[in-house]
Order: sequence, then C-alpha cells, then structure tokens
Amino acid sequence: MHPPVSKPGEPPAGIARLSGALKFHGIKHSLLDANLEGLLYLLKSPRPDNAGDVWSGRSFRNLDNNLRLIKNPETYLKMDRYKRVVRDLGRVLEKVSQAGGADVGLANYQQDGLSPLRSADLIASSERFVRNIFYPYFSARLAGIIHREQPQWIGFSLNYLSQAICAFAMIGFVRREFPDIKIVAGGGLVTSWVNSPLWKDQFKGIIDHLVAGPGEKQLLSLFGVFDKENNYTPDYRTLPDGEYLSPGVILPYSASTGCYWNRCSFCPEKAEGSRYIPVPPQTVISDLEMLNVSSSPMLVHFLDSALSPSMMDTLIEKSPGIPWYGFARVDKRLTEYGFCRQLKKSGCVMLKLGLESGDQGVLDDMVKGLSVEMSRKALKALKKAGIATYVYLLFGTPSETPGSARKTLEFTAANSENIDFLNLAVFNMPLAASGFYGLKTRFFYDADLSLYTDFSHPAGWGRREVKKFLDNEFRRHRAIAGILKNDPPVFTSNHAPFFVGKTPAGSLLS
Repeated sequence: MHPPVSKPGEPPAGIARLSGALKFHGIKHSLLDANLEGLLYLLKSPRPDNAGDVWSGRSFRNLDNNLRLIKNPETYLKMDRYKRVVRDLGRVLEKVSQAGGADVGLANYQQDGLSPLRSADLIASSERFVRNIFYPYFSARLAGIIHREQPQWIGFSLNYLSQAICAFAMIGFVRREFPDIKIVAGGGLVTSWVNSPLWKDQFKGIIDHLVAGPGEKQLLSLFGVFDKENNYTPDYRTLPDGEYLSPGVILPYSASTGCYWNRCSFCPEKAEGSRYIPVPPQTVISDLEMLNVSSSPMLVHFLDSALSPSMMDTLIEKSPGIPWYGFARVDKRLTEYGFCRQLKKSGCVMLKLGLESGDQGVLDDMVKGLSVEMSRKALKALKKAGIATYVYLLFGTPSETPGSARKTLEFTAANSENIDFLNLAVFNMPLAASGFYGLKTRFFYDADLSLYTDFSHPAGWGRREVKKFLDNEFRRHRAIAGILKNDPPVFTSNHAPFFVGKTPAGSLLS
C-alpha cells in the first residue's frame, strides 16, 4: 500500500512496479492507494465547527464542484481559477484535520508534535494509532481487506517524510489487531534510512523486513522466487481510475534507478552509494506501448533522476505516442535546436533541469559537468523548439558566496524569457556526504533519522542569510517574480505541463 500523505495527482509508481513483478510470477496480491482514499475520506468528512469564516464556508460549499474542477481540463486554462480550486481543497483538509488535532494538506501531515525524523516518534505513532486523523478510515478499510484476502504479508511503500507518521500508525494497527501478519516496508525513504550512517535498525520488532533499493527481487525472494529478471512492466490496472486530482491520467514510469551521471558532490544518491540501473530503452518503449493500451494516459511522467542520452535517442527514434516530461541533464545536444526539435516531435512537453547556479565556480565545485553558457544555450534552444522548462536552482552550497548567488540572480533574470517555471531550494548537506567538504557540521536537532546535517559555511553564507537573500532580493526581481507566479501550488511540477498552452510548447489540453 501507498500510505498518506503525498500529492494525489497520479498513481503511485512504486507499488505498481511491485505489482508487475508479483503478477508475472503468479503471486496473488492486491494494491491499496491509502493516500488517495484517505485524503478523499477527509475531504468528504462533515463540516466541523471551526469552519465558520468566509473562506472556509466557500470551500465547504464548493467542495464537490472543486473536486470536479481539479479534473476538468478547462480549469487549467486559467491559473487564477486553478489556484483557487487547489487552495479551497487545502482549506477543507486544514479545517477538518485541525478539528481532529492534526494539520493535513494535499502534500503534508503533522500531528501531536511527532517528527518523522525521530524513530521514537514513529514508534509512538504506531502505539497511538487510534489518535491518527486517518484511523477511522484505515481501521475499517484494512480490516475489510484483511478479512477478505487473508494476506500473509502487508507491504508499505514509504517514499516521503510526509507519509511516515501515518504509515507507522497503520503498521501499529496491523500489529495490534492482526499480529500473525508480517510487515515489509520499502521505498525511497526507507532506502535512505538504511543507508544512513545513523541507522541502527530502530524498527526491529515492529517491521519484519526492510527493503533498501529496488524492491522487486527482494519482495519476490520472500515468496521463494529467485529470478534474474530485472525489469517488470508496472501494473496500474487495480489502482483507482479517474480518481486522481489531475485533468487526465498521468502515468509515472521509471526508465532507470539511480543517476547515470552520479558525480554531483551534493547529491544524496551519490552519498548513499545508489547504483545506476537502466531499463533497456527498447523495453521502455514496449512497456509504454502496453501501458498506453491499458491506461490511455494523457501524459507520461518519467521519474528518472535524469533521462539518459540513449533513452532520449530511443524516444526520438520511436516515440511512445504519448506526451511526456521528466528530468534531464544539460549537455551539448540540448544546446542544439535541431535535437530539441526532435525531442519535441517525440512528445516531450517539458524538461526539468537542475541548473543549480549561474556561477561557474560553484558549478565546477559541484561537479555538475556543465557550464553557465551551456545552460543559457539550452534554455534558448528548448524554448525555440517549444519545450517548456522547469528550472531548479540551489543556494547556500559550501562554495557559494553572496556574490555567487547574485550571479545566479543575474543569469536567471537575463534568461527569464526562456524559463517557464522555477524551483528555489536552500542546500541541505547530506549526512553521508559531509566528509567530502571537510566542514564543521552539527545536527539541526535531535533526530536519529535525519538525512541531512547543518554545517558552518566557509563564507558565513548560512541558511538564514540565504533565505533573507531569496526573500528580499531574488524573489522580488520583476522578471523572476513573474516566473514564480507560474508555479502551480502544491502540485508544482506534476501539474506544470498542463499550463504551457500559452507558450510555444502548445497545449496538452487542446
């Protein structure tokens, strides 16, 4: 199952991949997107007493209509209307959850002051599961499935910190009510925990089996299946159809795990020693053709850390016939209009680009393998070809100074006409990479599951100073402020491709 809370805009790819492997070997199983179901359960709860203000009143009155509008393509033709719908849905969740002692949004969860960064708090959540805001939903839902299916194992796909508290509440419920069932947990967050230097098997006795990295083979081994096959076609067919909060079916797909570049000094994947494992490009095309028939997606979301050059070549040679987007590394080919035009013809509507900085010295220190000039040329070529760009910038790295940050501001402003969306992030030092820089580090607070550490910046360019710069200078620049207004709230890059209709990228919704 996929536990609450994460963005409910597309089906969870992790459990779909596991389902494909289990189905291939004839192992009976079922899938549960408890995130989607749980959020819909909260949204449709009775209006609480704390919702008497004007905004809340409007949000509850228009709830059913807003749930229809978030799935209506016409909503995405006007950003102001879209933002109102998303914020009103969030307001309903906020008021309902606050009445139950929690703070829940479309992509966040907080309750009882519990932190997903402390194992003691997650264990406490498993022991106090009746206090979880989703308890009325998951207690009835899980009991029904368990009585009907009689499973030997229950698996939790745990990818985001916002899922951890709820996942452990559900685990605690299963442990208490169905003690004979074994529990397995995997996913991106579990992988990061297990690979952390702080890991001490904190959940022994609560979780029977933890899976780090790709889970298909490890899950199959629990059932005595030892297969050399690495690639299984994901199976989304038993997940809800038409219920996700998007204007059509978005199909998430991983053409690889890890990163083919795997050199960036700040990258958690490199720090954790994640291996790059690609799916053969022809297998990707075959999978997408099969999934196109079974799911009729409007859009393919490639989940790769970066689409490899060979994968891009294959997409150009044999287009899947479905619009697509994903992360890409800037290289020489992306600076060429002809190549970008070929990508556009293959179905590419948007690329997410980790440009990180507009200062060459900072990029070199990061081992990004790109130049500021390459970034400029790529943005220009992609815009000309009609491919939207979602640009990621990173501030506060060890080699950045206030002067470096202002070079990034100047670069962004100078190229603003060729940037469609922006994501601004403050650097977090991965725990496993802290030794790379030789800097004095310190924990943010007492958190044995933390994946990052604070550090003393050589130039005094700390988090507080970086945030002040972003708020007082970067975001206030007129050209940059205009780009930031384009970002879809909450769903961000997941919904961004639906807002490129007024750019040369053309409209997915036309």
